[in-house]
Amino acid sequence: MQFKENPQPLKRWLPYLFLLLSFLFTETIFSQTTYLPQGDKANILLERLEIKAGTDSALNFSKIKPFSREKTINTIRGYANRHSFSLFQKKNEIDWYNVESLFKNNLEFVPDSLSVVPSLRSKKPILKSFYKTPANLYEVHVKDFDLVINPVIQYTVSKEKDNDQHLFLNTRGLTVRGRIANKVGFAAYITDNQERDPAYVQQWINDRKATPGAGLYKDFKAAGGVDYFDARGYFTFNAAKYIDITFGYDKNFIGNGYRSLFLSDFGNNNLFLRLNTRIWKFNYQNLFMELHNADDRIGDKLIGKKYAAMHHLDIALTKWLNVGLFEGVVFGRKDRFDFGYLNPVIFYRSIELQNGSYDNSVVGLDAKANIAHRFQVYGQLLLDEFKLSEIKAGNGWWANKFGMQLGVKYIDAFSIKNLDVQLEHNRVRPFTYSHRDSVANYTHYNQPLAHPLMANFSEIIGVARYQPAPKWLVQGKMIYYTQGRDSAAVGSANYSSFGSNIFLPHVTPYRTKDYGFEIGSGWKTNVLYASLLVSYEVRENLFLELFGVYRRQQTKTAPVISGNTTVVSLGVRWNMHRREFDF
Repeated sequence: MQFKENPQPLKRWLPYLFLLLSFLFTETIFSQTTYLPQGDKANILLERLEIKAGTDSALNFSKIKPFSREKTINTIRGYANRHSFSLFQKKNEIDWYNVESLFKNNLEFVPDSLSVVPSLRSKKPILKSFYKTPANLYEVHVKDFDLVINPVIQYTVSKEKDNDQHLFLNTRGLTVRGRIANKVGFAAYITDNQERDPAYVQQWINDRKATPGAGLYKDFKAAGGVDYFDARGYFTFNAAKYIDITFGYDKNFIGNGYRSLFLSDFGNNNLFLRLNTRIWKFNYQNLFMELHNADDRIGDKLIGKKYAAMHHLDIALTKWLNVGLFEGVVFGRKDRFDFGYLNPVIFYRSIELQNGSYDNSVVGLDAKANIAHRFQVYGQLLLDEFKLSEIKAGNGWWANKFGMQLGVKYIDAFSIKNLDVQLEHNRVRPFTYSHRDSVANYTHYNQPLAHPLMANFSEIIGVARYQPAPKWLVQGKMIYYTQGRDSAAVGSANYSSFGSNIFLPHVTPYRTKDYGFEIGSGWKTNVLYASLLVSYEVRENLFLELFGVYRRQQTKTAPVISGNTTVVSLGVRWNMHRREFDF
């Protein structure tokens, strides 16, 4: 009688029952993968799951991004099996919504027993061929072939205080992904973009001669507008049971922080070959990249090439503690690639020394610990150059070049479900990432490879993210940093580099002394950045967003200059990441 009188609760939770049962009775399927795109909303779910599980051997290898779609799906299922569905309880409707959304967006990796769940299929497809599922415009899943096609749209209008310009972002494009015979995966992301950003971003573009995250641009209509094309793509295949190989043109990220001191996705795309080996307690990634030198954008010409080779070894010392070793080298050759750096095992520093210690090599150590199923503590230490005796002397020797990161994440903070808080501190000494020439610095197409502030800064970041209901997200962010900048124009009589601009060689005539360099040396500048985002998911991957930014910049050394700005934006976003200029 109770079933007949109140059928709605059963109807509401029936799809979840299908999910739980299929978690129990489906075996792991090994096949070729593609990767979650930049800024994918599933990253939030995976971060929460990793901390909740605490000792999950699959989730704990999270320093390397982007994440594999196939491994993500298998990880969610494995988590459910190992942890008695502690996350997947109907009392947490929001996490249920996020898990279901993940499956909707990755059906080619969902077992057949899961794909029949009613909520993963559209009730009324458009013209019987489009939106057969809630997440994808068009998709095909047949023997030996998977294909998914989606539109990419983002349109935002903004108003900045004391700025009469029409600020906007207009993006249109297409994303495609698929698999062939479960052996080869492919993906592409192509967009055409026009935008006019707030004044401080326009200043950044003028200084760097690049669009943040995109590189090459052309001027668009009135002053301050830019027009650029963003095309990414890759092929991937499994060379052996434990080795995935990817070749393409896209972005990579190493670390657990909001920022990375090793390699971030802040800058432009680059051509890369990536080998990722995951076996036992190890995850080992080799990354070989072709990069562009700095360019002044004057005239049509071939931009010089340079190269980078990096590898990162992640070791699960315990089920809750991971430690990683990182090393990378950036180098330029006029006539060839240095094939010695293709060695996937040997320390790059030894090769660099054999080459005459001419290239720019860095090493790093990172660690991450999941604690009490609520916290994650993480950090990075980057070493460029240093001399222990000079550090002990405390005289601010210019070549003591290193950076540090320390952060903590707190999920379901203060016992409020789906409220996640993150605090992070980054500090990088002057001249870190720079080099004796203007080629081998740690940059790509006029943008840094790691932290967007480059060097000579101390930064504190606080992020609070709250999902009060399945379709709603509220995120507040506050960033405060101090940086020592160069106060005079390069080439002027009184110019001296203080090590924040890593594009400049760290030799004379740019650097005019050997000692007295500390974080903040130079034209000491303080910046406060605060933002608030309110986002509503109208339908799968279609968001309406209200976004506000307050930014204050003050210099504490002569000439004293200060400026404040407030920006309010309203936009719609479909199947792409948000563009945010938090520097």
